[in-house]
Amino acid sequence: MDEEPLTFEGFDIPITETDAKRIDRLVNEYESRIIQQIDEDYRQQTKWAHRLADKIAAFGGSWTFIVIFAVVLSLWITWNTVRLTAPLHFDKPPFILLNLCLSFIAAFQAPIIMMSQNRQAARDKHESVIDFAINYKAEQEIDDMLLVTEHSDQSLTV
Repeated sequence: MDEEPLTFEGFDIPITETDAKRIDRLVNEYESRIIQQIDEDYRQQTKWAHRLADKIAAFGGSWTFIVIFAVVLSLWITWNTVRLTAPLHFDKPPFILLNLCLSFIAAFQAPIIMMSQNRQAARDKHESVIDFAINYKAEQEIDDMLLVTEHSDQSLTV
């Protein structure tokens, strides 16, 4: 079963669909190995406190946090306003204790998220340098292949 070769975009190189799938697989494997290496470097170079801050920031920016927080706020307000629980009210409207708790959470959550974002920005910068190096190396290899192709073309025409 002969596959009809495709033309590689930007070049006149015939590539079969099998070749294209193989190239995609190789590129994906290579990218995953790079990401694994970056993750391993991250684990080795960051302190446990920084990793904890990253986990707190990840949870604080998740839908799980938003839903849990909305449920807790709704329960707090409901518990402290319903007449049935009047003898057990611990924070009557205007909910001064609730405001104190929310301010406390915001005061600690904001710097933790900012620390996490700074580390993520440094990691992104590191990844972009790696991407640049890979792209530069690929460009050099493409230039080398073009020179070989031109040399082959010249030797065939002579």
